[in-house]
Amino acid sequence: MSKIQFINAYDAEKQYSYDERIALLRELKVEQTAEKSRAGGADEDDYGLIIQDEFQYKLKPSHENGSIYGYKPWRENYIAILDSHPLYVNPLDAFVGKGFLFLERLRPKTKKWNPDFPFDDLQKEFDRYGVISGIDNCHHFTPAIEIGFELGWGGILEKLKEQKELHDESHALFYESEIMVVEAIIRFLTRMSDELLALSGEEKNPQLSANLKEMSEMNRRLAAGKPESFKDAIQWMCWFSMLSRTYNRGSAGGQLDEMLRPYYEKDVAAGKLTDDEAVFYLACLFLQDSRYFQLGGPDAEGNDTISRLSYLSLDAADKINIACNLTIRMHDKIDPVFYKKSVECLLRNKQGWPRYSSDTTLMEGFMRCGYSKELARQRVAAGCHWMCIPGMEYTMNDTVKINLAKVFEVAWQEFNGLSGKKDTEKLFSIFEGHLKRAVDATGNGIMHHLKYQHMSQPELILNLFQYGLIEKGVNVTQGGTTYYNMCVDGSGIAIVADSFAACEQRVDKEKKLTFDELNALLESNWEGMEGERMRLLMQNSQRFGGGDTRGDYWARRVNEAWTRLVRDLVNQHPGINFIPGYFSWSNTIMLGKMVGATPNGRKAQEAINHGANPNAGFRGDGAVTAMCNSIAAIQPGYGNTAPVQLELDPTLAENEEGVEKMAAMIKAILDSGNTLLNINLIDTKKILEAHKDPSKYPDLVVRVTGFTAFFSMLSPEFRELVMERVRAVNCDAVASLA
Repeated sequence: MSKIQFINAYDAEKQYSYDERIALLRELKVEQTAEKSRAGGADEDDYGLIIQDEFQYKLKPSHENGSIYGYKPWRENYIAILDSHPLYVNPLDAFVGKGFLFLERLRPKTKKWNPDFPFDDLQKEFDRYGVISGIDNCHHFTPAIEIGFELGWGGILEKLKEQKELHDESHALFYESEIMVVEAIIRFLTRMSDELLALSGEEKNPQLSANLKEMSEMNRRLAAGKPESFKDAIQWMCWFSMLSRTYNRGSAGGQLDEMLRPYYEKDVAAGKLTDDEAVFYLACLFLQDSRYFQLGGPDAEGNDTISRLSYLSLDAADKINIACNLTIRMHDKIDPVFYKKSVECLLRNKQGWPRYSSDTTLMEGFMRCGYSKELARQRVAAGCHWMCIPGMEYTMNDTVKINLAKVFEVAWQEFNGLSGKKDTEKLFSIFEGHLKRAVDATGNGIMHHLKYQHMSQPELILNLFQYGLIEKGVNVTQGGTTYYNMCVDGSGIAIVADSFAACEQRVDKEKKLTFDELNALLESNWEGMEGERMRLLMQNSQRFGGGDTRGDYWARRVNEAWTRLVRDLVNQHPGINFIPGYFSWSNTIMLGKMVGATPNGRKAQEAINHGANPNAGFRGDGAVTAMCNSIAAIQPGYGNTAPVQLELDPTLAENEEGVEKMAAMIKAILDSGNTLLNINLIDTKKILEAHKDPSKYPDLVVRVTGFTAFFSMLSPEFRELVMERVRAVNCDAVASLA
């Protein structure tokens, strides 16, 4: 029936404290992570899925190619999963809500997009320029959890039925599908409550039996009702996470402290909740899923939103100390005591959390898109590198990427086919032309996605949590939400900037070789002793990240072209806003494999640079200040991010002085114009040992990119990529900022 092997695993006589329960739950989480890593791991977020063999759902295809498309097949498969999905419960936990699979990933990998709506001509451009188009990607926008808090599943169902009566037959499929899905969710939650009650009778420990019974009663209320207490609200969030993940991997969380604060304050005032209980419940929430949450930030008037619950959220993350994806939104009025506490967590745990975003830079950038300051401040950190207004935006964040290194390669090939005089300026002109083609094709791809996505993969869960969408009766991609801000990320900017700088320095100015000779070296992948000598010569040209170098100059030129061309899509597609950024996620390896050797000394198929960061070894001393200033100078400036990723092996002690220095560094980096800061504080010896034998440190967490992950879960190839960044760390880097 269920994978509930932990039901009778605990001492029948013991009374467990909250701290003991957290410690045991964490221990089990580490064991389950080791189990997942042995099963193959994953170079992505830790979604909290449980590996088990007893529930294996087989997709019921709607198309001869073995996949599913459109409302009816998606709802039928999802409902079939819910009707047969077992309960997973640990009696030490405060909540239930663990899932076993993603319906989205049961489809054939090469048959995801509905073949009735082809884009063959666009695909040729995507292949040519290394574009990850975003077509058929899902859920990369942020729901308004508050809609669920206000209505509950029963209220959502009632609203759907009311609106169905107000719309004509053209909306029937939407309402019919959404109603059936919500009815299945209520049915599923009711069954979970029944199973919890039965298990409470089997549990031998009185404390844990009572906990299971309380879970049963709470989930019976929440099956159709709305949350009334702090604990109810978190249980509702846990189920929402599982239900949305099971459908299509779900979405980000939102601003946690502000979402839950009304429940916390009401329960505390009524004497129904202590801070110890609140911390335990929050720790269980973090244990349930690595969903992204923001803490703090200014309200519409610029006042700090840090509350008692913000502090308790840090306490809870500190206690559970796993792959937490918490972002602190920095602004001038942030509570200094809270900020210091967050830095203490970063230094003490060395698990890559929290990270920090800049309210000023993000707000001012988003306002350049024509939005108000008040609206800009509603845009919260919601994913690996992205921001979103919960319940009001459709964004495609982190799903659209253009491989700038591949665009450069295409330009290089055309350039080398020219006769007559060649120079780097001519190369850049050709690059700019191809960049426009790549950007324009990407914009057309996004419009194709918006037009037909409901016929491929409708958002049956997240549709319900967008303001005004149920009233419109259409999928979120069809004009169902308020704002359409399409994220378009560039990847590989450091490869391109360094290549332009190397060509300018070594070919144009120093005449060390000709463009024809350089092309021959690239085609041979720097073969032979002479090839290696010239590779090192090109690699050691002035580079992006060095601080006012020609590499930085070329990065700024590339960024100016990139930003202008992406923003021009707004003119090409009225009503849709396109926002440029820089990010690569975990695609650095895959995108690098598309590209041959490049003039910056990179060999064929090597990984591209990480996001907006310089290439490794960008400067002999690895100076953090120079690197961060370089990244600040290429922020596109329209409200999306180009994150700074720092790997540090600091000599800073975990004392008052060390905390103050780290806090000052973080503030200085964000004040310089950067948008988002990810920091890995690396124990180099420990991670080197873990790289040799990942099982030695199963609880080691690293910030891979925008997400944190258990190091043992990463593939050997991706662990090596993280290690390359670690090896480039200068232990004196932090001291240089003091």
